[in-house]
Amino acid sequence: MKRITIINGPNLNLLGEREPHIYGTQRFEDFFVVLQKRFADSVALTYLQSNVEGELINYIQQARKNADALVINAGGYSHTSVAIHDALLSVGLPVVEVHISNVAKREVFRHTDLIASACNGTISGLGLQGYELAIAYLLNVNETTK
Repeated sequence: MKRITIINGPNLNLLGEREPHIYGTQRFEDFFVVLQKRFADSVALTYLQSNVEGELINYIQQARKNADALVINAGGYSHTSVAIHDALLSVGLPVVEVHISNVAKREVFRHTDLIASACNGTISGLGLQGYELAIAYLLNVNETTK
């Protein structure tokens, strides 16, 4: 059974409350239960969230020991954090970046993504379904394809 860790960054703890016209009305914790049921036979999922950049880096580094792959939504840190980029590269795991909203249709400062080049791919603008698609991809990816 594959072990996949989902890491969410700043403000994603407010899903369901924050800007529902952009991010929807479902809390991530509720959606995570759906993901666990959907992939129960093939994936052991772990979910971590922090608003603190250094904690996200610690989570990424810890994944080296207890995950086979990562799904990350670094939130606003996607556009600013070289440190998260470097942490993703350092663990040597397959990684899919997820953005709930379509960042290409949003403010210009969101068009720069500093962590994308450290990931196998990015899913953007498909709502929470992006996480499901990321997991489905990671179930079939070979670690050497990164």
